[in-house]
Amino acid sequence: MDIDIRKSIINNFKDSEIKDIRSSIESSISDRDEITLPGLGVFFELVWNNSDDEHKDYILEAIKKGL
Repeated sequence: MDIDIRKSIINNFKDSEIKDIRSSIESSISDRDEITLPGLGVFFELVWNNSDDEHKDYILEAIKKGL
């Protein structure tokens, strides 16, 4: 079976309210369930691809600070 995780995640959330997306992200993080990591990665990819260089630098600084 060939599954496109990106398409699946995007299709599952494309009509969601912001509060629902936030809730999903927060529960994925708090549950510490590694099965949700690909979905969070898709969200990160969307953020990264829709960010300018200044915002990317902010993201990188936040990641560095968290490490």
